[in-house]
Amino acid sequence: MQDHRDQGRISSLIIIAIIAMIVLAMCGGCATVVPVTARFPSPPGETYQQACPDLQKLKDQPQLSDVSRTININYSTYYECAVKLDTWIQWYSAQKLIFESAGK
Repeated sequence: MQDHRDQGRISSLIIIAIIAMIVLAMCGGCATVVPVTARFPSPPGETYQQACPDLQKLKDQPQLSDVSRTININYSTYYECAVKLDTWIQWYSAQKLIFESAGK
């Protein structure tokens, strides 16, 4: 009869020890410090990473048609670059806001 009681106590102690080890392992996992480094997102596509092209210059003694064509090309080039820059600023501002609010 004494053997059954000893075996029951030993089994109970083993079960309690296993449960205690599981609880300690779970608590130890929560205490582990894992460094988390957030990375700022990369820009969408290579179009926004290219510099704006240089504006065209007039040749010596240009004709009126050359002046008109050069002005037209330069205006188009400028406004395309302005749209790219405005889009870049909007994207960057939105991403910065998201990035900074994610850490809070």
